[in-house]
Amino acid sequence: MNIFVGNLDYTTSVNAIRKRFESFGSVTSVKIVMDHETGRSRGFAFVEMANDAEARAAIRALNGSDIEGRTMKVSEARARTDRRTGGRPTGGRL
Repeated sequence: MNIFVGNLDYTTSVNAIRKRFESFGSVTSVKIVMDHETGRSRGFAFVEMANDAEARAAIRALNGSDIEGRTMKVSEARARTDRRTGGRPTGGRL
């Protein structure tokens, strides 16, 4: 199961997140989402756990808990949808 973890401090590490979730079961991966322009954390991450029951237990226990002075928002990750980039139009003159 893929889990969304929000409201993280910009300095929170992958290891800190992994440690919190591993107390509930096996963690397959942890990915902190980084801003492409600044290289800084965007304040949220995704944790993947192999066992759905363990993942649900982690969500229930960790949502609203503290990590490095911030209150985590933890929920099952939603499927990604197509998003427009909002970039400039390409081709031709305006």
